[in-house]
Amino acid sequence: MINIGPYQLAGRAVLAPMAGVTDFPFRQVCRRLGASMVTAEMSASNPALRDTRKSQLRLANPDDAEPRTIQIVGTEPLQMAAAAQYQVESGAQIVDINMGCPAKKVCKKLAGSALMKDSGLVREILAAVVGRVDVPVTLKIRTGWDPDNRNAVEIARIAEDMGVQSLAVHGRTRSCRFQGVVEYDTIGEVVQAVNIPVFANGDITTAIKAKTVLDYTGAAGVMIGRGAQGRPWIFSEINDLFGDKAATSEFFTAKSLNLNNTRNQEHLIMEHLVHIHDYYQDFDVSNNNLNKTDSRTSVPKSEDCKNNRKSEKHTELAVRIGRKHICWYFEQMIKTLVDPYNKKDLNSMESRKLEQQVKPLIIDIETAKKQFNQLSSCNAQLEHIEHFFGELHTTGDIAA
Repeated sequence: MINIGPYQLAGRAVLAPMAGVTDFPFRQVCRRLGASMVTAEMSASNPALRDTRKSQLRLANPDDAEPRTIQIVGTEPLQMAAAAQYQVESGAQIVDINMGCPAKKVCKKLAGSALMKDSGLVREILAAVVGRVDVPVTLKIRTGWDPDNRNAVEIARIAEDMGVQSLAVHGRTRSCRFQGVVEYDTIGEVVQAVNIPVFANGDITTAIKAKTVLDYTGAAGVMIGRGAQGRPWIFSEINDLFGDKAATSEFFTAKSLNLNNTRNQEHLIMEHLVHIHDYYQDFDVSNNNLNKTDSRTSVPKSEDCKNNRKSEKHTELAVRIGRKHICWYFEQMIKTLVDPYNKKDLNSMESRKLEQQVKPLIIDIETAKKQFNQLSSCNAQLEHIEHFFGELHTTGDIAA
């Protein structure tokens, strides 16, 4: 078991925080499918941004499974400490500090992975945050700023000295972004250098890869980011492989996937889309705060137009977010079909035969994805997905 402060994680796979991805509906899906911890999207430490809709949506949600983990990003120690305190007062039970984001708009402010260039500032920020809050503080880093400046081990030791209670290491430098070979050797060096739990992150897209990385690096767990986009059941598959019964999904496991083909996946995708629509349309932004709307409340006629505009904006947001996640599911379906005939153990004739069998289905999925991206209402999205899965069953399930 992995312990982070008073919290004991049931499994060895956790969800990485990803801006624009790990919103409340997606966190719930991943948690339900066996992620032992999920972290909300990074929230800016700048107090001037706290009352924006984006920041309010990124606060700890009381319906999130414990431990409720919020990631903050910034560059000024006192501001970061104040942000951590604000998040804890808003319900966060773990505060994660971002020193791994490679985005230009973050790094140009010397935040995210840019902080790794200044170990003294790293120490100041960690000391300030850990000293301000009474909940566990965790840290996500990269292996360094660029291949000539790898200092993950140094930063990890500073973090442990300052009281950080776990580390996640993306096995690339900032300059590498998400390209090139992941430095699992460096992650292993970090594991050897500290006595706190370390999560390995980077290109972990299957349960077998997760086991390989854990065996190679000696890390306590794996942090899954892009590998969960369109494939949140990866957490169930990892738990099933490791026999982590306490973390196994209540919904389905890898074994049940093989037995039931894609029926469980289809049900999950539909539920996720419905949750996205419900979540983003059920909020009313007033006085810069998010409050659940109440259909029983009497609204003066003078407010009708304004509230209708708000409702339209929330519908547009739900539709945009729905497009993003559902298209990832479509892409994963295609990948599932394509992978078998790319395997090296198939001869060319077998590969061509398999490709001919699945090519029509791939075309259908690509067409459905393109059509879905053109829909502009929640009902249209739901009807499209229901129709697509209905048609899919007339030609056969996609292999899990």
